Amino acid sequence: MEDFEGQFATLSIAKRSEQTKDPTYLLDIDCSKTAAGAGNQQLVAVSCSNQSIHVYNKQTLGLVGQYSGHSGPICGVRFAQTSDNLLFSASGDGTVRCWDVRTPGIDAVQVFRGYPSNVFSSFDVNCSDLVICAGTEKVHEDTFMVFWDARVVKSNSTAGPQPLGVYSESHNDDITQVRFHPSKPDMVVSGSTDGLVNVFDIGTDTEDDALLATCNSDSSVSSINWSGEQYDQICCLTHDEGLFWWDLAQLETEEPITLLSVQDARETTEIQGGRLDYLIRGMYHERAKKLVVVGGTNTGKLHLLDCRAEGLRHMCALQDSHSATVRCFHWHTGDDCLLTAGEDAQLLLWKPGAVELSTAKKGLMKSASSIQQKTRVHSKTMCKRKK
Repeated sequence: MEDFEGQFATLSIAKRSEQTKDPTYLLDIDCSKTAAGAGNQQLVAVSCSNQSIHVYNKQTLGLVGQYSGHSGPICGVRFAQTSDNLLFSASGDGTVRCWDVRTPGIDAVQVFRGYPSNVFSSFDVNCSDLVICAGTEKVHEDTFMVFWDARVVKSNSTAGPQPLGVYSESHNDDITQVRFHPSKPDMVVSGSTDGLVNVFDIGTDTEDDALLATCNSDSSVSSINWSGEQYDQICCLTHDEGLFWWDLAQLETEEPITLLSVQDARETTEIQGGRLDYLIRGMYHERAKKLVVVGGTNTGKLHLLDCRAEGLRHMCALQDSHSATVRCFHWHTGDDCLLTAGEDAQLLLWKPGAVELSTAKKGLMKSASSIQQKTRVHSKTMCKRKK
């Protein structure tokens, strides 16, 4: 067994978050880069299906703050790269909000508003904390990627900072994912229920010039992450559990851009003594130089999969943890720990060789406001480079 596989295989639950008062799904998760907030503690932010955000102490999973200013479903949370006291969130209410984690409540430090018809379904902040991009749901015939200057400044206008501009021609359906490159601030990739995955260089003047490449998946895009030693590869997951792995470094060559294409991971991935019901997201393990995909079962078991050109290979299962579907996770490279959260309202901290004092699971906590996934099947075409 390789070292990084052994690292995952020894993961055990170290902490569980406290029971929440109201039933809620935990939908997205992010971790501050260093210590922040009161007591100089590292923080974990989780978006909830009741339109609130919970912030926890990463080591104890004790709740340290709540934020409830959004009036629509929250589509993501992101800590700033350069200031761990700032937390961004986006919502279907047409706003991106910036919170100061030192002052919990309903008042955001800054509110970035889109255009009147905008319903945000995805967002991200670039690695220099200078640009925010939010993708919208389709309203009438319009689908937008909206951009703002992310710097928090005092404004005399109650409307907040105006958008820098929009991209409106590259997708024709809900934009489900927006992901900036981890080290190139002008590089961003977007995915949509139209099946397209687009790569942009936003440093150029026009949308047409900014579009570097378009890849077409087999279905509605559910998740995108950057991978590879130079982060020049893209791992795309679809709502019908497909996986596509593309190498952008091959755009200028005659070599195929597709490293791996899996139409349905549930059918092709062998899980010894178990099954795979869904894929959550991919992550790139920098030290091992491996792409890892995390999936699970509807009863809460987690599976870690090694992604190779030959296909997905099961490495290990994490059991006796969640009692329902896991919606999100965060791998923290600094101390090799894993954070997971899902539809049972639990936030779990996993560490190699950890021993949990209490192993009692929490029951499923369904919420009427939970977000339903959308699945639409699209035609199959090859990836292409923008001419």
